[in-house]
Amino acid sequence: MKPAEEHILKQSEHFQSLMLHICAVIEKNVPEVELLFKWKLPFYYYKKKPFCYLNILKKEKAIDLCFMKGYLLKKHRNLMFDKDRKLVASLRFDDLSKIDNKVLTEVLIELKSLYL
Repeated sequence: MKPAEEHILKQSEHFQSLMLHICAVIEKNVPEVELLFKWKLPFYYYKKKPFCYLNILKKEKAIDLCFMKGYLLKKHRNLMFDKDRKLVASLRFDDLSKIDNKVLTEVLIELKSLYL
């Protein structure tokens, strides 16, 4: 098992279920990604370049899905967290039932288009 997968499976059920769902959506929409464990985080690489990573926010009981090149994203800006960040923007998820797969998919497809 990969270190990133081990990290995800070691989490509490709440974080684990969020992370597994997000990973499934990422891998379905960008099947070429590679899941690595960098800087103690599950980190997806696309075309050998950092693409996005999952960060646990314990105080908020949420997962922050952070997008490299997030500052270039246009779709769903109103849902993104990017305060005090120059390059990264993120979507935050605290409840599995509240994840909008359509929004997540659209952001992933737009992000993928930035990696030409």
